[in-house]
Amino acid sequence: MYRQFLGRLFDPIEQRLARRSRGLDFGSGPGPTLSLMFAEAGHSMAIYDRFYAPDPSVLEGEYTFITATEVVEHLQHPGEELGRLWARLEPGGYLGLMTQLVLDRNRFARWRYKDDVTHIRFFSRTTFEWLAARWRADLQFPEKDVIIFEKPLPLSN
Repeated sequence: MYRQFLGRLFDPIEQRLARRSRGLDFGSGPGPTLSLMFAEAGHSMAIYDRFYAPDPSVLEGEYTFITATEVVEHLQHPGEELGRLWARLEPGGYLGLMTQLVLDRNRFARWRYKDDVTHIRFFSRTTFEWLAARWRADLQFPEKDVIIFEKPLPLSN
């Protein structure tokens, strides 16, 4: 069941990857499952989690893809953290996120997701569209709470 949930991010990213790509699962949690799914598909994986896998050296590597599932809503400084991840991504690489999105003010008032005290930041499609414009990234929403940025390749002369 959990793998099916993660499959909503795994499938659209894995379909885009070359064989044996190098990935980072940021915020992997106590039982890193998404990284195992990518490893089973033949990709090499690093994991980072502030509490469960706090190895800052993996944040210095370069990656073909980076995932963060149900993480960004917990970040105190999401702009800085996402910028740091973006900087570690190779040109042509993918940053995949999963987080529930704010749909409008009225729904937000009744939204149970905001009542989780560990959820301190909330995002809308507009937030990610703004980031994509800033990064000059291609942006896709393959599912309602799945966000994929593609880092542009350098311009050739």
